[in-house]
Amino acid sequence: MIYYLANPQFLWLLILVPLIPAAFALGRHLRMRRIRNFGDEELVRELMPSASRAKDWVRVILLDLAFLFFTIGICRPQIGAKLSEHRTRGAEVMIALDVSNSMLAEDYTPNRLERAKLAISRITDRLSQDRIGLIIFAGTSFVQLPITTDYVSAKMFLGTISTSSVPVQGTAIGEAIHTAIRSFSLESEKSRAIIVISDGENHEDDAVESAKNAAESGIKVYTVGVGSPEGQPIPMDGGLLKDSDGQIVVTKLNEAALQEIAAAGGGAYVRAGNEEFGLNPILDDIRAMEAEEFKSIVFEEYNEQYMYFFAIAFVLLCIEMALGRKRARKSLLSI
Repeated sequence: MIYYLANPQFLWLLILVPLIPAAFALGRHLRMRRIRNFGDEELVRELMPSASRAKDWVRVILLDLAFLFFTIGICRPQIGAKLSEHRTRGAEVMIALDVSNSMLAEDYTPNRLERAKLAISRITDRLSQDRIGLIIFAGTSFVQLPITTDYVSAKMFLGTISTSSVPVQGTAIGEAIHTAIRSFSLESEKSRAIIVISDGENHEDDAVESAKNAAESGIKVYTVGVGSPEGQPIPMDGGLLKDSDGQIVVTKLNEAALQEIAAAGGGAYVRAGNEEFGLNPILDDIRAMEAEEFKSIVFEEYNEQYMYFFAIAFVLLCIEMALGRKRARKSLLSI
């Protein structure tokens, strides 16, 4: 069983549950003090023989319990009773994000990597039924997030990414593309795309050949160029990254390489800007593909439970009203 509150914002009303009897006790104390000021307390009690202190407390407790169950009811408790098959239509998109040290360059605010992560996060806000997966790469690559429609998890995993997420430095775009090819679901055949986000400084393998292999499998490869052609130094450990000769390393955007990869993969190349990062036009192009139908098993149906709590609250209120304020009269038999 999965228990779930559809309206958890009303839980703050539970704060009032202990305050109701406390307010009643305070009001009763002030009332008794006024009675003592008016005259002799015992004499006043004899003048009100039908008044019942115990019944007043019972009524307050019943009202308090009714309010408690009413509050739980408006929070709409639900129970996930069964697994159901959920079908959607859309595309599958694997995003391959470069996390090499060169992505720390500050062509963008605050740097290339953080700007790319923000753009991916915004893209997930636009997705509805499409599946998304995330691969991070440097000198090697691995799947950070398998293909999914769980966009909340996608954002959560995205927030943990840094240049230290991949222990081997370098830029192996070709391996990242091969990893993406293997990561699509078996039921997907048509609407598949890979988006490579990198500065294009490929040092490890033949990324163009990998893009061709993807295109032969029916997968489009898009590339997003991050950086500037004039280049920027790489901040590292409070200073700037230097090579073995002590020279400051300057990382430049290699647009030619990224354009060649996109052409081989049957996709398109977009240069990222500070405001428009380039993912939106690519996503629009992907959505123009023929949508495929996917199915997944999810807890989709919930049984509403609020009516039971409202019923309990109603019964308690009826009992409270039926009690009244006066003491029960003695029967003729007891007399």
